[in-house]
Amino acid sequence: MLTISCNNQGRKEDDQAAVLHRPPFAPLTDSLLQAKNAGAAGLYFRRAELLSRNNFHELAAEDYRRSWDLSPEELTGFRYASTLSIIGQPDRAVQLLQDCEKKYPSNPSFPSMLGELYQQSGRMKEALAIYDALLAKDSLDNEAWYEKGLLLEKMRDTVMAIRALGKAYSLQPINTYGLELAHLYAENRNPVALSICDDIIRKDSTRELLDPLFIKGIYYSNTTQYKKAITQFDSCIGRDWKFTDAYLEKGIALYQQKRYDSAMSTFLMTVRVSDTYPDGYYWVGRCYEATNRKDQAILYYRQALALDKEFTEAAEHIKRLK
Repeated sequence: MLTISCNNQGRKEDDQAAVLHRPPFAPLTDSLLQAKNAGAAGLYFRRAELLSRNNFHELAAEDYRRSWDLSPEELTGFRYASTLSIIGQPDRAVQLLQDCEKKYPSNPSFPSMLGELYQQSGRMKEALAIYDALLAKDSLDNEAWYEKGLLLEKMRDTVMAIRALGKAYSLQPINTYGLELAHLYAENRNPVALSICDDIIRKDSTRELLDPLFIKGIYYSNTTQYKKAITQFDSCIGRDWKFTDAYLEKGIALYQQKRYDSAMSTFLMTVRVSDTYPDGYYWVGRCYEATNRKDQAILYYRQALALDKEFTEAAEHIKRLK
Protein backbone atom coordinates (compact mmCIF):
# COMPACT_ATOMS: atom_id res chain seq x y z
CA MET A 1 0.00 0.00 0.00
CA LEU A 2 2.88 2.38 0.83
CA THR A 3 4.46 1.62 -2.54
CA ILE A 4 1.17 2.29 -4.35
CA SER A 5 0.72 5.56 -2.44
CA CYS A 6 4.23 6.70 -3.36
CA ASN A 7 3.65 5.72 -6.98
CA ASN A 8 0.37 7.66 -7.07
CA GLN A 9 2.08 10.73 -5.56
CA GLY A 10 4.86 10.44 -8.12
CA ARG A 11 2.37 10.21 -10.99
CA LYS A 12 0.51 13.28 -9.64
CA GLU A 13 3.73 15.28 -9.55
CA ASP A 14 4.63 14.13 -13.08
CA ASP A 15 1.17 15.12 -14.32
CA GLN A 16 1.49 18.54 -12.71
CA ALA A 17 4.93 19.04 -14.25
CA ALA A 18 3.53 18.05 -17.64
CA VAL A 19 0.79 20.70 -17.31
CA LEU A 20 3.41 23.43 -17.00
CA HIS A 21 4.99 22.38 -20.30
CA ARG A 22 1.71 22.48 -22.23
CA PRO A 23 0.03 25.52 -23.77
CA PRO A 24 -0.83 28.11 -22.59
CA PHE A 25 1.73 27.70 -19.77
CA ALA A 26 4.73 26.46 -21.78
CA PRO A 27 6.05 29.89 -22.93
CA LEU A 28 6.15 31.17 -19.34
CA THR A 29 7.75 27.93 -18.14
CA ASP A 30 10.46 28.24 -20.81
CA SER A 31 11.07 31.87 -19.83
CA LEU A 32 11.41 30.89 -16.16
CA LEU A 33 14.22 28.46 -17.01
CA GLN A 34 16.31 31.43 -18.15
CA ALA A 35 15.05 34.15 -15.80
CA LYS A 36 17.03 35.78 -13.02
CA ASN A 37 15.49 36.34 -9.58
CA ALA A 38 14.13 39.83 -10.24
CA GLY A 39 12.42 38.80 -13.44
CA ALA A 40 11.35 35.40 -12.15
CA ALA A 41 8.99 36.88 -9.54
CA GLY A 42 6.88 38.53 -12.25
CA LEU A 43 6.90 35.41 -14.42
CA TYR A 44 5.83 33.19 -11.53
CA PHE A 45 3.01 35.62 -10.77
CA ARG A 46 1.82 35.67 -14.40
CA ARG A 47 1.91 31.86 -14.58
CA ALA A 48 0.05 31.62 -11.27
CA GLU A 49 -2.68 33.92 -12.60
CA LEU A 50 -2.99 31.79 -15.73
CA LEU A 51 -3.06 28.54 -13.74
CA SER A 52 -5.72 29.97 -11.44
CA ARG A 53 -7.95 30.98 -14.36
CA ASN A 54 -7.69 27.40 -15.64
CA ASN A 55 -8.54 25.90 -12.21
CA PHE A 56 -5.06 24.52 -11.47
CA HIS A 57 -5.18 26.07 -8.01
CA GLU A 58 -2.57 23.88 -6.31
CA LEU A 59 -0.02 24.70 -8.99
CA ALA A 60 -1.05 28.34 -8.82
CA ALA A 61 -0.49 28.42 -5.06
CA GLU A 62 3.06 27.11 -5.52
CA ASP A 63 3.82 29.79 -8.13
CA TYR A 64 2.34 32.54 -5.96
CA ARG A 65 4.57 31.29 -3.10
CA ARG A 66 7.69 31.49 -5.28
CA SER A 67 6.75 34.95 -6.50
CA TRP A 68 6.06 36.10 -2.92
CA ASP A 69 9.37 34.68 -1.66
CA LEU A 70 11.27 36.52 -4.39
CA SER A 71 9.33 39.78 -4.25
CA PRO A 72 6.61 40.16 -1.56
CA GLU A 73 4.24 42.52 -3.36
CA GLU A 74 0.77 43.37 -1.98
CA LEU A 75 -1.20 41.87 -4.88
CA THR A 76 0.88 38.70 -4.79
CA GLY A 77 0.19 38.25 -1.08
CA PHE A 78 -3.51 38.78 -1.58
CA ARG A 79 -3.74 36.29 -4.46
CA TYR A 80 -1.58 33.76 -2.63
CA ALA A 81 -3.74 33.91 0.51
CA SER A 82 -6.93 33.64 -1.52
CA THR A 83 -5.62 30.57 -3.36
CA LEU A 84 -4.54 28.90 -0.11
CA SER A 85 -8.10 29.34 1.09
CA ILE A 86 -9.47 27.80 -2.11
CA ILE A 87 -7.31 24.67 -1.81
CA GLY A 88 -8.31 24.17 1.83
CA GLN A 89 -5.27 25.47 3.68
CA PRO A 90 -6.81 28.15 5.91
CA ASP A 91 -4.08 27.97 8.58
CA ARG A 92 -1.37 28.86 6.06
CA ALA A 93 -3.62 31.58 4.65
CA VAL A 94 -4.13 33.08 8.12
CA GLN A 95 -0.38 33.10 8.82
CA LEU A 96 0.30 34.76 5.46
CA LEU A 97 -2.37 37.40 6.00
CA GLN A 98 -1.01 38.20 9.44
CA ASP A 99 2.40 38.74 7.85
CA CYS A 100 0.83 40.90 5.13
CA GLU A 101 -0.93 43.01 7.75
CA LYS A 102 2.39 43.81 9.40
CA LYS A 103 4.11 44.48 6.10
CA TYR A 104 1.28 46.59 4.61
CA PRO A 105 -0.69 48.05 7.54
CA SER A 106 -2.52 50.62 5.38
CA ASN A 107 -4.10 48.00 3.08
CA PRO A 108 -7.58 47.03 4.42
CA SER A 109 -7.87 44.02 2.08
CA PHE A 110 -5.69 41.84 4.30
CA PRO A 111 -7.59 42.25 7.60
CA SER A 112 -10.87 41.95 5.69
CA MET A 113 -9.89 38.58 4.22
CA LEU A 114 -8.47 37.52 7.57
CA GLY A 115 -11.85 38.26 9.15
CA GLU A 116 -13.56 36.07 6.56
CA LEU A 117 -11.15 33.20 7.21
CA TYR A 118 -11.67 33.48 10.96
CA GLN A 119 -15.43 33.23 10.38
CA GLN A 120 -15.07 30.17 8.15
CA SER A 121 -13.07 28.41 10.86
CA GLY A 122 -15.51 29.42 13.62
CA ARG A 123 -13.19 31.93 15.29
CA MET A 124 -15.94 34.53 15.62
CA LYS A 125 -14.43 36.62 18.43
CA GLU A 126 -11.17 36.98 16.54
CA ALA A 127 -13.09 38.01 13.42
CA LEU A 128 -15.04 40.58 15.42
CA ALA A 129 -11.78 42.00 16.78
CA ILE A 130 -10.58 42.47 13.18
CA TYR A 131 -13.62 44.59 12.23
CA ASP A 132 -13.44 46.56 15.49
CA ALA A 133 -9.79 47.36 14.75
CA LEU A 134 -10.68 48.53 11.24
CA LEU A 135 -13.42 50.77 12.60
CA ALA A 136 -11.10 52.14 15.28
CA LYS A 137 -8.88 53.34 12.44
CA ASP A 138 -11.78 54.62 10.31
CA SER A 139 -15.25 54.87 11.83
CA LEU A 140 -16.68 55.73 8.38
CA ASP A 141 -15.59 52.43 6.79
CA ASN A 142 -18.98 51.30 5.49
CA GLU A 143 -17.69 47.92 4.31
CA ALA A 144 -16.29 47.11 7.76
CA TRP A 145 -19.63 48.06 9.36
CA TYR A 146 -21.42 45.78 6.87
CA GLU A 147 -19.09 42.82 7.47
CA LYS A 148 -19.38 43.35 11.22
CA GLY A 149 -23.16 43.34 10.91
CA LEU A 150 -23.14 40.05 9.01
CA LEU A 151 -20.85 38.54 11.62
CA LEU A 152 -23.04 39.71 14.51
CA GLU A 153 -26.05 38.22 12.71
CA LYS A 154 -24.25 34.85 12.57
CA MET A 155 -23.47 35.24 16.26
CA ARG A 156 -27.23 35.79 16.86
CA ASP A 157 -26.68 39.26 18.30
CA THR A 158 -29.59 40.76 16.41
CA VAL A 159 -29.67 44.13 18.16
CA MET A 160 -26.01 44.88 17.47
CA ALA A 161 -26.26 43.42 13.96
CA ILE A 162 -29.07 45.83 13.12
CA ARG A 163 -27.06 48.69 14.55
CA ALA A 164 -23.98 47.82 12.48
CA LEU A 165 -25.94 47.24 9.26
CA GLY A 166 -27.88 50.45 9.86
CA LYS A 167 -24.60 52.35 10.17
CA ALA A 168 -23.31 50.81 6.92
CA TYR A 169 -26.54 51.73 5.11
CA SER A 170 -26.51 55.31 6.43
CA LEU A 171 -22.92 55.76 5.23
CA GLN A 172 -23.51 54.15 1.82
CA PRO A 173 -27.18 53.52 0.93
CA ILE A 174 -26.61 50.68 -1.52
CA ASN A 175 -29.10 47.87 -2.08
CA THR A 176 -26.90 45.11 -0.63
CA TYR A 177 -26.72 46.84 2.74
CA GLY A 178 -30.36 47.92 2.74
CA LEU A 179 -31.74 44.50 1.87
CA GLU A 180 -29.71 42.74 4.56
CA LEU A 181 -30.92 45.29 7.10
CA ALA A 182 -34.53 45.03 5.90
CA HIS A 183 -34.41 41.23 6.12
CA LEU A 184 -33.32 41.40 9.76
CA TYR A 185 -36.08 43.87 10.53
CA ALA A 186 -38.63 41.64 8.74
CA GLU A 187 -37.56 38.57 10.71
CA ASN A 188 -38.05 40.60 13.88
CA ARG A 189 -41.49 41.90 12.80
CA ASN A 190 -40.27 45.50 12.65
CA PRO A 191 -42.17 47.64 10.07
CA VAL A 192 -38.98 49.57 9.28
CA ALA A 193 -38.38 46.67 6.87
CA LEU A 194 -41.22 47.97 4.69
CA SER A 195 -39.89 51.53 4.43
CA ILE A 196 -36.40 50.32 3.46
CA CYS A 197 -37.83 47.99 0.81
CA ASP A 198 -40.11 50.72 -0.54
CA ASP A 199 -37.13 53.08 -0.87
CA ILE A 200 -35.23 50.43 -2.86
CA ILE A 201 -38.27 49.68 -5.03
CA ARG A 202 -38.72 53.39 -5.84
CA LYS A 203 -35.13 53.53 -7.13
CA ASP A 204 -35.57 50.34 -9.21
CA SER A 205 -36.24 51.90 -12.62
CA THR A 206 -35.95 48.52 -14.38
CA ARG A 207 -38.59 46.92 -12.14
CA GLU A 208 -36.55 43.73 -11.99
CA LEU A 209 -35.58 43.47 -8.31
CA LEU A 210 -37.10 40.56 -6.42
CA ASP A 211 -35.56 40.82 -2.96
CA PRO A 212 -37.43 43.91 -1.67
CA LEU A 213 -40.78 42.36 -2.68
CA PHE A 214 -39.81 39.05 -1.10
CA ILE A 215 -38.69 40.68 2.16
CA LYS A 216 -41.97 42.60 2.37
CA GLY A 217 -43.75 39.27 1.97
CA ILE A 218 -41.68 37.79 4.81
CA TYR A 219 -42.61 40.73 7.06
CA TYR A 220 -46.32 40.36 6.30
CA SER A 221 -46.15 36.59 6.89
CA ASN A 222 -44.36 37.05 10.19
CA THR A 223 -47.05 39.51 11.29
CA THR A 224 -49.83 37.11 10.10
CA GLN A 225 -50.97 39.50 7.34
CA TYR A 226 -51.17 36.58 4.96
CA LYS A 227 -53.18 38.16 2.14
CA LYS A 228 -50.68 41.00 1.85
CA ALA A 229 -47.84 38.47 2.02
CA ILE A 230 -49.30 36.44 -0.85
CA THR A 231 -49.61 39.60 -2.96
CA GLN A 232 -45.88 40.26 -2.52
CA PHE A 233 -44.90 36.66 -3.29
CA ASP A 234 -47.10 36.71 -6.40
CA SER A 235 -45.29 39.87 -7.51
CA CYS A 236 -41.98 38.00 -7.15
CA ILE A 237 -43.30 35.08 -9.18
CA GLY A 238 -44.60 37.49 -11.81
CA ARG A 239 -41.07 38.79 -12.27
CA ASP A 240 -39.42 35.36 -12.11
CA TRP A 241 -41.62 32.28 -12.37
CA LYS A 242 -38.70 30.07 -11.26
CA PHE A 243 -38.30 31.79 -7.88
CA THR A 244 -38.74 28.69 -5.70
CA ASP A 245 -38.51 30.51 -2.36
CA ALA A 246 -41.43 32.75 -3.35
CA TYR A 247 -43.60 29.70 -4.11
CA LEU A 248 -42.53 28.14 -0.82
CA GLU A 249 -43.35 31.20 1.31
CA LYS A 250 -46.62 31.75 -0.54
CA GLY A 251 -47.53 28.11 0.13
CA ILE A 252 -46.72 28.50 3.82
CA ALA A 253 -48.96 31.59 4.00
CA LEU A 254 -51.80 29.57 2.42
CA TYR A 255 -51.11 26.65 4.75
CA GLN A 256 -51.34 28.92 7.80
CA GLN A 257 -54.82 29.91 6.60
CA LYS A 258 -55.69 26.19 6.33
CA ARG A 259 -56.15 26.51 2.55
CA TYR A 260 -54.48 23.15 2.10
CA ASP A 261 -55.43 22.43 -1.54
CA SER A 262 -54.15 25.81 -2.72
CA ALA A 263 -51.06 25.42 -0.55
CA MET A 264 -50.34 21.98 -2.00
CA SER A 265 -50.63 23.29 -5.57
CA THR A 266 -48.19 26.04 -4.71
CA PHE A 267 -45.72 23.67 -3.03
CA LEU A 268 -45.89 21.34 -6.03
CA MET A 269 -44.74 24.27 -8.17
CA THR A 270 -41.51 24.40 -6.17
CA VAL A 271 -40.95 20.74 -7.04
CA ARG A 272 -41.70 21.37 -10.73
CA VAL A 273 -39.34 24.32 -10.83
CA SER A 274 -36.60 22.41 -8.96
CA ASP A 275 -37.03 18.68 -8.37
CA THR A 276 -34.07 18.70 -5.96
CA TYR A 277 -35.65 21.19 -3.55
CA PRO A 278 -36.29 19.23 -0.31
CA ASP A 279 -38.44 21.91 1.34
CA GLY A 280 -41.01 21.65 -1.44
CA TYR A 281 -41.48 17.90 -0.87
CA TYR A 282 -41.59 18.42 2.88
CA TRP A 283 -44.41 20.95 2.67
CA VAL A 284 -46.41 18.83 0.24
CA GLY A 285 -46.11 16.15 2.91
CA ARG A 286 -47.39 18.61 5.50
CA CYS A 287 -50.47 19.28 3.37
CA TYR A 288 -51.15 15.58 2.97
CA GLU A 289 -50.70 15.08 6.71
CA ALA A 290 -53.03 17.99 7.51
CA THR A 291 -55.74 16.40 5.34
CA ASN A 292 -55.20 12.98 6.99
CA ARG A 293 -53.60 11.29 3.97
CA LYS A 294 -50.75 9.75 5.92
CA ASP A 295 -49.32 7.34 3.34
CA GLN A 296 -48.87 10.11 0.75
CA ALA A 297 -47.40 12.36 3.44
CA ILE A 298 -44.78 9.74 4.34
CA LEU A 299 -43.79 9.37 0.66
CA TYR A 300 -43.09 13.11 0.36
CA TYR A 301 -41.29 13.28 3.70
CA ARG A 302 -39.07 10.42 2.55
CA GLN A 303 -38.30 12.26 -0.68
CA ALA A 304 -37.31 15.37 1.30
CA LEU A 305 -35.08 13.23 3.52
CA ALA A 306 -33.51 11.53 0.48
CA LEU A 307 -32.51 14.94 -0.86
CA ASP A 308 -31.29 16.22 2.51
CA LYS A 309 -30.08 13.62 5.01
CA GLU A 310 -30.03 16.28 7.76
CA PHE A 311 -33.71 17.21 7.32
CA THR A 312 -34.64 16.33 10.90
CA GLU A 313 -38.19 17.72 10.68
CA ALA A 314 -39.03 15.32 7.84
CA ALA A 315 -37.59 12.39 9.81
CA GLU A 316 -39.60 13.37 12.89
CA HIS A 317 -42.86 13.53 10.91
CA ILE A 318 -42.21 10.07 9.40
CA LYS A 319 -41.54 8.64 12.84
CA ARG A 320 -44.70 10.20 14.29
CA LEU A 321 -46.95 9.04 11.43
CA LYS A 322 -45.60 5.49 11.64
